[in-house]
Amino acid sequence: MDFKQALDSKIADHNLLNHPFYQAWNTGELPLNALRSYAREYGAFISTVPDGWEAVGDAETAAEEIEHIDLWADFATGLDTTVSAPEIPQVKTLVETANELFSERATALGALYAFEAQQPATAQSKLVGLKAFYQLPRTAEPYFETHAHNDHEAEMLLARIAELPPALQTTVLQACEEMSVALWNALTGIHDAECA
Repeated sequence: MDFKQALDSKIADHNLLNHPFYQAWNTGELPLNALRSYAREYGAFISTVPDGWEAVGDAETAAEEIEHIDLWADFATGLDTTVSAPEIPQVKTLVETANELFSERATALGALYAFEAQQPATAQSKLVGLKAFYQLPRTAEPYFETHAHNDHEAEMLLARIAELPPALQTTVLQACEEMSVALWNALTGIHDAECA
């Protein structure tokens, strides 16, 4: 098994496309209030992503991700809400996990990969669901449009991971798994709070 397969196997156990929250979104069964909560809470995590790219030494991608925070804010505005500090415990944990993992290069590489490798597919799925079932302003869609076909981040991360000494590869794998679990659990927290 090559290292990409090892990373992808960590993600596979918590593949976000399989989460009941995203599945309900994709079929139009997710209540609008759950979408609002997601936009408000998950935005706090989105705002940490530039820090991860800074930690891996990629200022250009970090700058792009700062712009994407504004696109997420537009998504929230389209739902008549604003991004705020998370209140749902699992989302708080996600933000804390991101802050911790995004503080060092090796852990940031693994954690970012867990997020970026999944983002094109999840963004595409969410965009389809938004267009089909939720009558939101057009300004709510650009975040997902931007990420639906944007898979070069995962490739860039893999190239950087390949340059690491073997001793750090276990650290990268652990960080990938930790972030995959935290992302999954955050969706569970929002789902439980809004859809129970």
